[in-house]
Amino acid sequence: MFPDPSRLKPLALLLFLFMLPTPASLAAAASDPALDADVHDIAIKWENVKFGVREDKEQTRLMTALGKEADALAAKYPDRPEAIIWDGIITSELASMNSGFAALGLAKRARKILEKAYAIDPAALDAGSPTSLGVLYYRVPGWPIGFGDKKKARELLQQAVKLAPDGLDAWYFYGDFFYTQGEYPAAREAFKHVLALPEHPDRPLWDRSRRLVIQQDLAKMPQS
Repeated sequence: MFPDPSRLKPLALLLFLFMLPTPASLAAAASDPALDADVHDIAIKWENVKFGVREDKEQTRLMTALGKEADALAAKYPDRPEAIIWDGIITSELASMNSGFAALGLAKRARKILEKAYAIDPAALDAGSPTSLGVLYYRVPGWPIGFGDKKKARELLQQAVKLAPDGLDAWYFYGDFFYTQGEYPAAREAFKHVLALPEHPDRPLWDRSRRLVIQQDLAKMPQS
């Protein structure tokens, strides 16, 4: 269901953006029915590839093709953060599937794309741009290899949960950040907030997969 981190190439492992942000409030975020439909379509395709394809080469092939669709979607709606966010999400995903300079180049491109969406509306798609940027900043290696920055990640994710108090991904990655930093009480609180949110019947694969990983991470945490 998910890529195995042990099979990723060295830099790709460091760049591994485990379960990238996938905003839930697709229809509510936009007033354009055509945009709503296009964004929902690419979201469903993303989760089917991300969570439904286990073989690495096939997953990479399908995600690469989806990346071209995401580029076209952003070009079709150049001023809409909803489309731009998805282009950034899928570009980030492709970074995790590559290695070396190719991976870092894709991560930088994703950051630039997401910064554009952030400048338009940081609250769009359940704070999709600050959430996704935050993930990049804590998953990408820091200097001298990459642009990773834990302080920036913390600030962006704090902003994301304020903008999206019921955003599943904003809160999941807020918790995951704390988990990766060994801040287990804060991680536990954020994860439990996610599990208390209503399920998303229109995105069951994404919703179920998020909650499964949260439960697994909660079970791994020290109890004290």
